[in-house]
Amino acid sequence: MEEKLIKIINTILKKEGRTELNNLEEDLSLRDDLGFDSLNLAELTVRIEDEFGVDIFEDDIVDKLSEIINKINGSE
Repeated sequence: MEEKLIKIINTILKKEGRTELNNLEEDLSLRDDLGFDSLNLAELTVRIEDEFGVDIFEDDIVDKLSEIINKINGSE
């Protein structure tokens, strides 16, 4: 699961010309640390839903990678 999630995040980061992740640091903020804007978050949501079958923003707003991991793990 982690490799797939890193690949999804890195796809978005690479398109934006940002430094890619080597590993998942669960305390990273999507907005503050990775610099994701609303379009990046929308793309992330679609890619995660396609890959894992879970809508990470279904219940509320997520910001930390740990929240995404918990939502994905909760659906498996």
